[in-house]
Amino acid sequence: MKRASKWLVFGLLAVAQFMVVLDVSIVNVALPEIKQALSFSQSSLQWVITAYALAFGGFLLLGGRAADLFGRRRVLVIGMAGFTLFSLLIGMSQSAIMLIVLRCLQGLSAALMSPAALSIVLTTFKDGAERNKALGMWTTVATGGAAVGLLLGGVLSQYLNWRWNFFVNVPVGIAVLYGILKYVPTHANEEKTHNNLDLPGAVLVTGGLISLVYGISQAPEWGWLSGTTLGILAAGVAMIAGFIWNESRAKHPLMPLSIFKVRNVTGANLMVVPTMAAMMGMFFLLSLYIQAVLKYSPVITGLAFLPFPVILGLVSTRVSKLVGKYGYKPFLIMGPLFVALGMAWLIRLPLDGHYLIDILPSLLLIPLGMGITFMPLMVAATSGVPAHESGLASGLLSTSQQMGGALGLAILSGVAASVTQSVTNMSAAQALVHGYNRAFLTGLIFVVAAIILAITVIKQQKRPKEKASRLVAQEVSVH
Repeated sequence: MKRASKWLVFGLLAVAQFMVVLDVSIVNVALPEIKQALSFSQSSLQWVITAYALAFGGFLLLGGRAADLFGRRRVLVIGMAGFTLFSLLIGMSQSAIMLIVLRCLQGLSAALMSPAALSIVLTTFKDGAERNKALGMWTTVATGGAAVGLLLGGVLSQYLNWRWNFFVNVPVGIAVLYGILKYVPTHANEEKTHNNLDLPGAVLVTGGLISLVYGISQAPEWGWLSGTTLGILAAGVAMIAGFIWNESRAKHPLMPLSIFKVRNVTGANLMVVPTMAAMMGMFFLLSLYIQAVLKYSPVITGLAFLPFPVILGLVSTRVSKLVGKYGYKPFLIMGPLFVALGMAWLIRLPLDGHYLIDILPSLLLIPLGMGITFMPLMVAATSGVPAHESGLASGLLSTSQQMGGALGLAILSGVAASVTQSVTNMSAAQALVHGYNRAFLTGLIFVVAAIILAITVIKQQKRPKEKASRLVAQEVSVH
């Protein structure tokens, strides 16, 4: 393949990945309008984001495996076509249930797109400077997608309506599909020994997590000790147990349990769950606070969040040299400390808050901490893993990120709703803010747990700088 055509292929794949990342953040600013238009309850509103994240994370490993078994371009095209179609249907949603189901299907499509696109990038560019350049640009696309999503979501919501947050994917998706079919070479299946997919494993883990999130999100309305809540939570636990049993017996498991014998794989995945739980919950609740309490317009809300992805991108792309020199463990302790400081600042959000005093400090501290944490966490997650399992290890971390974010969003929004409903001596607005404050305190506890895990579980193991950077770059697509 000639050089020019390589970068044309990269451009098409980068746009596909941009769409996946965009749809994680673009709806945050549109949440109040979606709530009103489709009569979402306060506790169920988080499903607009959670449904996508759960399906994306739950089927991410399956999507990567499918790309290897059935051909990368074929799986990418199927995922892209589904993503475009479901985006159109989401924009036409007439009920909350319809939107949530379609968001699940959109997340499943993204789980096919993302690993297939990254696999084609890795096979298109050979090891060395050219691949490093491509993967560096891939990181920029990932962080840029989050930034554009927040701002574009505000513009579309304010000047058109919330439905255009999804309709915007349709013309772009059709154009990219045409380009992929015309310019991206056919990537035949890579696995010649079998064509088995662990579909039961993917269904069990996703279904179990959906049950857990649904039970937690509805508990404020049903009661935490009601029979319905306990029954749904028990069903979720049973499905997760069934997933573990299935993985221990499956001939070709989605997630070989033997990989957890590597201490840093276990530690990194345990760390990323509470960290992402705090961050996703923070994004959701802070966007509601800015619009519902401070009464910012959607566009101004998008601009208010802009420092977050900018700082995250700048910091995360500059940490690799320091990790190569000092190892990753110091950064896995220092990074969450900054996140904890940012979460602690949000605990004191007042009813009449000011952006520069009450919000901006957190939007500077938290991305600084996440930027410091992101790259070292990727390296730790693949440290000590055999070369033939490095893709599995990094894909597992990506799955833990999505699952942690979905669970955290459910828990923090559940805490906020429960506290708000329990307060009787405050005005409705004061009770709402009080609930947010307690939710941010919960997020702070999650981050402190991550710091403790970094100190006690993660084992320092210095890696050569270039090798460490390469390992990290292989799975940046999840951001």
